[in-house]
Amino acid sequence: MLQGSRSRTPAQVSDHAAIFYKGKIGCIGLHGIDWSNRKASIDYWLASEFQGNGIMTKSCKAIVNYGLHDLGLNRVEIRAAEFNTRSRAIPERLGFTQEGIIRQAEWLYDYYVDHVVYGMLSEEWKTMNK
Repeated sequence: MLQGSRSRTPAQVSDHAAIFYKGKIGCIGLHGIDWSNRKASIDYWLASEFQGNGIMTKSCKAIVNYGLHDLGLNRVEIRAAEFNTRSRAIPERLGFTQEGIIRQAEWLYDYYVDHVVYGMLSEEWKTMNK
């Protein structure tokens, strides 16, 4: 179950949702919605004891569909730390295209990590989800 909120600035919108399963266990969001270019990014987090059950893949699929279909965006992006194989598996499972690597994109714990960038276009999503 997703429960969310929306914040709006003149050029952006962010949609945030909590993921409930046996209590609140995670969150997902569409961030930095750029209406001029019809694009946004997705980020997510799930408690470790609930990972590996398909919960986040289903949640991502729902929010990608919401962004590309309901909001009319043209592109959604997911960035994941290079060595976070579980997080990277989600866009790969959903058919996103790996587009590149952003070096030292995030300070995590006590060092910088690179991010792998994945993208999905509206026309690709429609083709895959007929």
